[in-house]
Amino acid sequence: MYELENVLRPYAWGSTTAIAGLLGRAASGGPEAELWIGAHPDSPSVALSPAGAGSAGAHAAVADDGGRLALDALIAEDPEHHLGSGSVAEFGPRLPFLLKVLAADSPLSLQVHPTLEQARAGFALEEAAGVDRAAAERNYKDDNHKPEMILALTPFEALCGFKPAADARAVFELLVADFELAGLELPPLVPLLLQDLAQPEEHTALRSAFERLIAGGGDVAEATAAIASALISGAPTAPYQAELSTVVTLNAQYPGDPGVLISLLLNRISLAPGEAVYLPAGNVHAYLHGLGIEVMASSDNVLRGGLTPKFVDVPELLRTISFESAGVPMLSPETTMLGQEVFRPPFREFQLQRIVLEPGAEPVPLAQSGAAVIIVVSGSVLLDSPKGELRLDRGSSAFLPAAEAPVNAHAASGATGTALAFAVTTALEA
Repeated sequence: MYELENVLRPYAWGSTTAIAGLLGRAASGGPEAELWIGAHPDSPSVALSPAGAGSAGAHAAVADDGGRLALDALIAEDPEHHLGSGSVAEFGPRLPFLLKVLAADSPLSLQVHPTLEQARAGFALEEAAGVDRAAAERNYKDDNHKPEMILALTPFEALCGFKPAADARAVFELLVADFELAGLELPPLVPLLLQDLAQPEEHTALRSAFERLIAGGGDVAEATAAIASALISGAPTAPYQAELSTVVTLNAQYPGDPGVLISLLLNRISLAPGEAVYLPAGNVHAYLHGLGIEVMASSDNVLRGGLTPKFVDVPELLRTISFESAGVPMLSPETTMLGQEVFRPPFREFQLQRIVLEPGAEPVPLAQSGAAVIIVVSGSVLLDSPKGELRLDRGSSAFLPAAEAPVNAHAASGATGTALAFAVTTALEA
C-alpha cells in the first residue's frame, strides 16, 4: 500500500475554502477546484515509499532521492501486480479510473463527453492531422471515454441532461407571459424557440432549439440580455424559480453566452448531501455550485457547449450530444451486510464505496476488484492486508495494488469520533 501526494487544480471556478475545510488543512489562498487522486498522465498522484515490510521488494522501486514516484510510472513497472490481470485485459495497463474532490464556487462550462468509439476515432483523426495535444482547438486529449458520477458532500447544484421538450416550452411560455405583463417587446428569438420545441418528435424538437441557441450571434445575445433584465426587474418566475434564477446567475458571469438560455432546455437539479448522479456519454451537463466526490474513467476528453471562453467546436459537439430526455440519472447506493454504501453506476471502469467507521466498530472489507484508491475525509482509518498496514489520517489518501487484496478498513486505535472515507475500484468481478 502506498500513501499518495495529490495534485490540486486551481481552476478559477474553484472554492477557496471547501477542499481545505474538508481535508483539515490550511487553505492556499487561491481557488482550489479539484484534487486529482489517480494516475492520469496530466496530473498523476505521487506514490510514497510503500507501507509494511510485505509491500517491499520487487514492487517497492518507487524510491528516487526521496522515496517518491509518479503513480502512472509505478503502475507501468508491473501492471498486472498493481492493476490485476482482469483490469489489464479489459482496460489496458493503466489505472482505469480517476477520483476527484471537486469544489465549485461558480459554474463550470456546459459540456458533454464522447463515447469510447467517438473518443478513439476523434483522437486518431487529430493525431493524424498533427494537432498539438495542448492546442486550444484540440477536442480529444486521449483515446478514452469519460463517463462519470458525482456524490454530493454539501448541497450541490447542477444542470444535467435534457428535460422533456414540453417542459422546456412551458418555461419559455412563462417568459412570453412575463413580457406581455410588463408591456415589454418580446425578443424575436423566443417565438422561434417555441416553434422548435413544439415539433412532435422530441429528439428533433430539442436538437432544433439547441442548434438555434448554440449558433450564437446577436439575436441570442440580445434575447439573453432582455430576459435576464426582465427577471432582475422582478418578472414572476413561479413555478420555475430555480431555472430562471440560474439564467440570471449565468448571464452575470457569461453575458449573452448561448449556454445561458441552453440551461432552460436542461434539468436543473439540487442534490442533498449523500445523493449521487451519474453522467453517461452524450449527457449535456454543468456543475453550478457545491462540494462533492467525483469519479470518472481516466480521461480528459471534454467537448464544451457554452459558459466558457474556451474553444467550442459546434459540429463535433452536435455529433456527440444525445438529444433525448431520459430523466435525471440518479444513483442509489447498495448497502452491504455491514451497513456500508457502494455506488455502482452502469460503467465497468469504477464503483465508489462510502466507508463509515465508529470507534471500536468491526472492520469493513474494501470492495476491491483490481486496484483501489482511498481518501479519508474525517477521523483516522487503519488499513490492513496480508502484506502490511497503513494508517491514514484526515486528508490522507492511498493507492492499494490489486496484489494487496483483501484489504480491511478499521477505525484507527486511539482515534475518537467517526471516520469517513471513500474508496474507488473497478466494477469488474473480484
